[in-house]
Amino acid sequence: MKDGTRPTFHRTKATRVTLAHGGGGKAMRDLVEDVFISTFYNAQTGAMEDQARLMPPPELLDGGRLAFTTDGFVVDPLSFPGGDIGKLAVYGTVNDLAVGGAVPKWLSASFIIEEGCDVDILRGVAASMRDAADRAGVAIVTGDTKVVAKGAADKLFVTTSGIGIIPRGRDIGAHRVRPDDVVIVNGFLGHHGAAILAARGDLALETDIVSDCAPLNGLMEAALTAAPNLRAARDATRGGLAAALNEIAASSGTRIVLDETALPLRPEIRGFCEILGFDPLYLANEGTLVLFVPPEEADAALSAMRAVPEGKDAVAIGKVSQGPAGRVEMRTLFGGSRIVDMLVGEQLPRIC
Repeated sequence: MKDGTRPTFHRTKATRVTLAHGGGGKAMRDLVEDVFISTFYNAQTGAMEDQARLMPPPELLDGGRLAFTTDGFVVDPLSFPGGDIGKLAVYGTVNDLAVGGAVPKWLSASFIIEEGCDVDILRGVAASMRDAADRAGVAIVTGDTKVVAKGAADKLFVTTSGIGIIPRGRDIGAHRVRPDDVVIVNGFLGHHGAAILAARGDLALETDIVSDCAPLNGLMEAALTAAPNLRAARDATRGGLAAALNEIAASSGTRIVLDETALPLRPEIRGFCEILGFDPLYLANEGTLVLFVPPEEADAALSAMRAVPEGKDAVAIGKVSQGPAGRVEMRTLFGGSRIVDMLVGEQLPRIC
C-alpha cells in the first residue's frame, strides 16, 4: 500500500484445500490472502503486483554483486523435531546464499498443494516461514500457489528462490582452497537426517534427536570478519559432510584429510548409526557450515564462530593436503586411513 497501511485480507472458510482453490477465482483469492499474503506481508511487499519491486541496496551500488539461488523442498513428515518444511525452505535458501559470501536479502516462495491438504497445516507452514525469515533477516516478497489433484503430490511441496548481495572485494569459492588450509565445522553432525528418519516412525525407535535446522548467514559473517581470507564454504545438506567435502576437493583439485577423533558427533548420533548401519558422514544436516580457512586465521575464525549461537561447538576437523587431487581421506581412530567417497545412490530416503 502506498501510504504504508496494512490492507485488509479475505479469510477462507474452507478447512481443506480443493481444486477450486487453484482455479483463479474467489476461493483461490481467499486461500492465498488468508494463508500466505497476510502472513508474509511487509513493507517491501508494496502494491502486490505480479512481481516484487525492490530498491537496490547501497552495497550493490557500491560495486557489490548479486547472488541468486533456488531450491525445492519435499519432506515427510512435513513437521519434525526441530523444524518443518517451512523452516527448511527459508533456511536452506538463506544458507545457500550465505556460503557464497552473500548477504541474503529477499526470498520468493512457491507452493504446490495437494488437494485435500488441511488449511491449518498451510497456516502453520506459512507462520513458520515468516518466523524463520525474521530470524534470518530476510523478507519474503513474492510467491505463487498451485493446487494439484489428490495423489499428484505429497501434501505440500515448497520452492524458494533467494537474492543476496556479495560485498565488493569478497571472493569465496572452491577455486581458492590451498594446501594447509584448515577445515572447520560449526557443530555436531547428522542431526537432521536422523531426526527425519526417526520422525517417520518406520523403525520404532525412541529418540530425542532434534534437527539442526538453522540460518547460517550471521555465523558466516562472523567468520568472515575474523578470517577475511576465508577460502570457501559449504552447507552440508543432502549427502552430508562427505558430499560437501568431495565437492570442494574435486572443484579445487586438492586432497582433504580428516581426523576421525575430531569429528563432532553426539553419542545419540553414534548410537543411531551403529544400530542402523549408517555412516554419520553421509547423514544430512540443515545447520552445518563447513569452512576452509588459511592456517594463520583458523584460531580467530573458531573464536568468532564460538561466540555465535549457531557456532558455539565449532571445531577444526582436518586439513587440505598435497596428494591425489579430488580425494577425501580420513585418519581413523585406529591409526589407519580410509577413503571418504560420495555415495552412488542415497543412504536414506529423501529428507529435504
